[in-house]
Amino acid sequence: MSKDGSRITLRQLEIFLAAVENRSFAAAADTLSLSAPAVSMQMSKLGEELGAVLFEKDGRSIQPTEIANALVPYARQMTTTLTDAVEMVKSMQGELDNRVRVAMVSTARNFGPQLFQAFQKHHPRIDLQITIANRRGVIEALETGQIDLALMGRPPRRIEVTAHQFARHPYVLISHPDHPLARFRHLRRTDLAAHSFLVREPGSGTRMVHEHYFQSVGLSLPRSQEMDSNANIKQAVMANMGLAFISAH
Repeated sequence: MSKDGSRITLRQLEIFLAAVENRSFAAAADTLSLSAPAVSMQMSKLGEELGAVLFEKDGRSIQPTEIANALVPYARQMTTTLTDAVEMVKSMQGELDNRVRVAMVSTARNFGPQLFQAFQKHHPRIDLQITIANRRGVIEALETGQIDLALMGRPPRRIEVTAHQFARHPYVLISHPDHPLARFRHLRRTDLAAHSFLVREPGSGTRMVHEHYFQSVGLSLPRSQEMDSNANIKQAVMANMGLAFISAH
């Protein structure tokens, strides 16, 4: 078996990076639409080609070795260089549509621009066209082909999409300091149901989280007042008009 790296493929490096990021061959397989055995086999081949152990088992997860961690920046550089080269050739041949249409839910406006800025730093030839809408609006844009990419929470089930989870999206309960429940460190579910809430409009992901929570614990939806933006909800909470579930971002 050669140890000069001549048989290493870029696909193996992509799989390697996914395995390092997910700390799991199964999770890496899901990300790349492969089977877990296929990922494991490719990582074994990569390790043999390098003459090194890349991963060690740690219970149900895997941990990259010191050599694997040192390999990560080189693997990223090689995969990025190939992507840039392909885009450059297609662009020169007029085969590449440099426009990418993106829609993001309103809660993503607090971190989405930083992601897009980082993307454009590596792909300066790509023209991003970004719109903001509630969850329903983003899904409709996906269904009708108005956008190429969506930045949102749970992917829609009624249409076939390729989804990649890149971060958690926690929600928190907020209230005015003078609200009757603000003085309690621990709350019962029934305590929440007895108070009025400020909610987003139907079709919003934040509204969906609110309704799903109370339905999942077997409680009726509490009294609510509808508002059309998270900013308005925050202002209403500051005026002590009610409680609200809202994105932690």
